[in-house]
Amino acid sequence: MKTLILYASKYGAAEEIARRIAKNIEVAVVCDLKQKDIPKLSQFDCVIIGSSIYAGAIRKEAKTFISQNADELCKKRVGLFLSGFETEKEAEVFNQNFPPQLLQAAKAKFFAGGIFDPKKVGGAERFIYKLVTKQTDYKDTIDNDKIAHFAQAMKAD
Repeated sequence: MKTLILYASKYGAAEEIARRIAKNIEVAVVCDLKQKDIPKLSQFDCVIIGSSIYAGAIRKEAKTFISQNADELCKKRVGLFLSGFETEKEAEVFNQNFPPQLLQAAKAKFFAGGIFDPKKVGGAERFIYKLVTKQTDYKDTIDNDKIAHFAQAMKAD
């Protein structure tokens, strides 16, 4: 089974999650949704889409891709993941950002956690992050057990 893993990331956390998922799947191609030359969905049995979350919303690249390809995605073995720190709002964030038919078609979905690297963000974002989380240091909450469980769920029955 060939798997296409697509991600939309601002600072690299969703990309890191996509690459970790790929390590758990035998034949996987990983692509940034900012790329112009995304492979055709028809070449893949399984498609995984992930995005970082900012202010409760997925990246515009992911939203655009999903809206342009929703019908075809629903015919695939599809999986969804999110990157961020507000994991307690998982169901709400999925429902606000993905079409109901895609959520229903998804074989698996999960909130993977996130990465905050103060070296990669601007001063305003660093300030907001500090206000919200009371932290200023590097933080990685990506859950490798959840990634392994998700990858297993995405494999053919």
